[in-house]
Amino acid sequence: MADRDCGRVQEVPVLIVGGGPAGLTTALELARRGVDGLLVERRGFTNHYPRAHLLNVRTMETFHDVGVADRIYAQSPPEDQWHRVAWYTSLAGPTPLHGLKIGHVHAWGGGTDLERYRLASPRPFANLPQIRLDRILWEQADQAWPGRIRGHSELVALEYDDSGATATIRDTQEDRTYQIRARYVVAADGGRTCTELLDVQMVGPRALLDLVNIYFSADLSAYADEEALITYIINPEGQGSFSGALLGLGPGPWGARCREWSMTMAFRIGDPAGEDHASLVERVRRTLGIPDLEIDVHAVSHWQFEGVVADRFRVGPVLIVGDAAHRHPPTGGLGLNTAIGDVSNLVWKLAAVVTGVADDALLDTYESERKPVAARNVEHSLRNAGRHGPIAAAVGLQAGMDDAEGWRQIGIWAGDTPEGERRRALATEAVAANAEDYSQLNIEAGFAYEFGAVIPDGTPPPPHHESATIFEPSARPGHHLPHCWLRRDGAQVSTVDLVAKDGFTLFVGDAGADEWKAAAAAAAESTGFPMTVVHVGRGGDLHDIDARWAEASATSPDGALLVRPDRHVAWRSTDARAGSPELTGIVRSLLAGGGRTPAPDGDQLASITEAGEALRTGPSREARIFSSTTPV
Repeated sequence: MADRDCGRVQEVPVLIVGGGPAGLTTALELARRGVDGLLVERRGFTNHYPRAHLLNVRTMETFHDVGVADRIYAQSPPEDQWHRVAWYTSLAGPTPLHGLKIGHVHAWGGGTDLERYRLASPRPFANLPQIRLDRILWEQADQAWPGRIRGHSELVALEYDDSGATATIRDTQEDRTYQIRARYVVAADGGRTCTELLDVQMVGPRALLDLVNIYFSADLSAYADEEALITYIINPEGQGSFSGALLGLGPGPWGARCREWSMTMAFRIGDPAGEDHASLVERVRRTLGIPDLEIDVHAVSHWQFEGVVADRFRVGPVLIVGDAAHRHPPTGGLGLNTAIGDVSNLVWKLAAVVTGVADDALLDTYESERKPVAARNVEHSLRNAGRHGPIAAAVGLQAGMDDAEGWRQIGIWAGDTPEGERRRALATEAVAANAEDYSQLNIEAGFAYEFGAVIPDGTPPPPHHESATIFEPSARPGHHLPHCWLRRDGAQVSTVDLVAKDGFTLFVGDAGADEWKAAAAAAAESTGFPMTVVHVGRGGDLHDIDARWAEASATSPDGALLVRPDRHVAWRSTDARAGSPELTGIVRSLLAGGGRTPAPDGDQLASITEAGEALRTGPSREARIFSSTTPV
């Protein structure tokens, strides 16, 4: 690669714009496949804000692949100190009505969800705020691409033609510009520059609220819930929903002994109360019910609450990932996780095209596969945001209610009366409904690709495929390979960990194994795309445990599963004699982009708009988003 000081246009196969989790993971995924490139980030790589923190099982599979999972798990909380979300009237306060617990739900694979999550993946959920996650990813990427992870490098212009793109980069430290010529560009800049330069439009509700995060240190060990990672405060100041969301950030001690915290509060766009740092600190104290709490504020950040999806995920040689392609409300923790899913889907295809074994058309399947997933996740996040209002309503709180009346209503909820009992039952029901947010395993792990680089076999999706919570493992083409434990030399190994990073992986059994192995070798020789055969059965070195693999794969004894590097099933055959001669043609078809045309996405995008309008206009308090100090 040419030195940036030489004045010549530098040429790279792939340019990544943006050094957040999506961009850095893209670099790591390309590097482990031997693809060269360059990443530019307008700022440095030190993150001063907690930002995202939840890392679901599919994200952790990718982080395991790129070599950072162990470091993430090492810094995550102990398992008994974070798998819970709670709702309280405050943490403390001057009356018996303060500090009352309204309810809690198990979350992110803990408690009653533990076994369900274990069946989905060998990688458990993790929790690590971006102030620590980003550093881990940057250090790993800097080792993988030494000298090619550049901070303080801002994209100022982007032009493209049939053979690639030319990016103009400004070195903000030396105040000079230079150009990069790339065959492909991955736009991972959060939508700050690339989409505007390319005239990509974002569809969905915007500017719903100003979310203010106060990142601070304080000693809450005498007040906070020991097992809850997030505590929502429901009291009169919330104006019909929650007043603030308290998040423990560690580091080191977790639970009530966290040293660092974040409080999220919502304000109407333009409300000056959200800009006054002194009043924000006082509001934190008032919301928690601890007027003399010593607070050391590290940072205050603002971001607009919105739910939007790009109208295009590809523009010529530019592929758009992460927040540049979709931006989510925080409810559900799906933003970063959807971004890593984008990267997992895209990079194996990009590597195949750059190395010359796949057609450029394969990259078109990135949009047809990922855009529906992103749209569903945005809509689900918007609907999650409306699940706190019913809890406040059950307690008796409404928007516009003054402080004294609000606490009187809380007193009725807490009282030993038939009405108090009725309200407590309603509150318990409203709290339990938040499982749609905090136990959303099917949203996180059950998504499937219906259109793109898959060959359908005519079978229907699982019965509960539209559920947010009910996850049903499936080897149907387009679905993620089921996680099953196999035995090799006395040790357990997951099917998930047997998928090769390069090429396709063919899972076969004893019957027809020889035919499949010969067919795989022929397909690899003909297409140039590697084929790895995994033989499960007496004739191989991997053995099924409790016949779970036989059931999950849903193939006949002489059938096979063809699995992509992102662990999604590409094709399934139940007959070696009929299927094995077709394998080379199947591989060619997949590398050319498959054959199914995606359905129009108008209905899905309309659902996003409808969900956003319900939050914006609040036709009922059950649908309202959390309120601000000034009614929205």
